[in-house]
Amino acid sequence: MHTAYIGLGSNLGESEDTLYRALDDIAALPRSVLHQVSDLYRTAPIDSSGPDYINAVARVATELSAPDLLQALQAIELNHGRARPYRNAPRTLDLDILCYDDLVQDTTQLILPHPRMHLRAFVLRPLLDIAPDMALHGRPISQWLAECDAQPIALYRRYTDRPS
Repeated sequence: MHTAYIGLGSNLGESEDTLYRALDDIAALPRSVLHQVSDLYRTAPIDSSGPDYINAVARVATELSAPDLLQALQAIELNHGRARPYRNAPRTLDLDILCYDDLVQDTTQLILPHPRMHLRAFVLRPLLDIAPDMALHGRPISQWLAECDAQPIALYRRYTDRPS
């Protein structure tokens, strides 16, 4: 099994509900197990406008290849009404593969690890919840997060307090 970390975000519609339904969809992926989910965080959009985002990170064990996982995540996005009218547009759902094992890859389809994850508090803070010992580019994620102090991020809801 491979280990993948998936970033989730939404700032259109019922964002919290959308993230929970997307997590259910991820848990239902073939040959995959949803192992852990961070708390949910509220963040302002970066390089765009629109409502605040709700963000989280999930750890998944999967037998899917990285390209197959990406394709499955894009199908989940579409099922939740994701449109891509322009770069950084507000979205009902955004799912990104942040890391896939220790794979380093740069193709037109997929760049791993995610090229900007070490610069984004909305990725690093939830990632710290579920992978506190992870390092990126030779540095602990906690150090990268400390450098993102200009990006406000607030706890929105503990995942363990998920509404039923």
